[in-house]
Amino acid sequence: MPEPRDTAVYTHGHHESVLRSHTWRTAANSAAYLVPSLRPHMKILDIGCGPGTITADLAELVPDGRVTGVDRVPEILDRARATAAGRGLANIDFAVADVHALDYPDDTFCVVHAHQVLQHVGDPVRALCEMKRVVRPGGIIAARDADYAAMTWYPASGGLDAWLDLYRRVARANGGEPDAGRRLKAWARQAGFTDITASSGTWTFATPEERAWWSGLWADRTLASEYADRARLGGHADDGELRAVAEAWREWGTREDGWFSVLHGEILCRKEA
Repeated sequence: MPEPRDTAVYTHGHHESVLRSHTWRTAANSAAYLVPSLRPHMKILDIGCGPGTITADLAELVPDGRVTGVDRVPEILDRARATAAGRGLANIDFAVADVHALDYPDDTFCVVHAHQVLQHVGDPVRALCEMKRVVRPGGIIAARDADYAAMTWYPASGGLDAWLDLYRRVARANGGEPDAGRRLKAWARQAGFTDITASSGTWTFATPEERAWWSGLWADRTLASEYADRARLGGHADDGELRAVAEAWREWGTREDGWFSVLHGEILCRKEA
């Protein structure tokens, strides 16, 4: 029987405008719900590690343990290795992997962590089952995902309304679930977990610098990333519509009253001992 493979396409790709946000992520701003559960000796698997900034933070938090970062894209792991080397971390390694078929024995890790992963996979319940397989009895599976339908902003913007509608259509056409945050607890229950702590967290962009950064990366992503290519090729938007969405992002970024909040669902699931 063939190994299960992901049937979804990663919506964002790895354009510079995407990595601009991925490299901003830290354990403090993206995994605070997990940090109190970490202990210095732990062995951690970080799934979908991307450029490795969260992975490196986790390695610093388990100085007597080890962190393995995995991603499906070999090229992005070069960035992750450079991140770890630049911080002088010796307790970290990286490998290519698919969350639906992890190449690790049962009961290997103390913690399996996935940030913004389950929204992009074809079968999140199967992914959680595989994460559960490789974590030790008593160990933790931690997942955090944005919920696009719950994102909110001020002032009102028809252009950003169009962006949200477009993004959700493209993500679903790619096989993902953009409103994953609200579904994490349900998916964990379907994966057989009974000890689940569900929470939520936010990113907020409100200062002039934050607005310029957030609006700029989304404007660029709308025009030049793999997401933009998939919007065009899938017939979801033409060049004119994409330019209008990008301009709406840039206009919102100049608004002194501008405020944008990204809601994330979070789960900590403990494997039965």
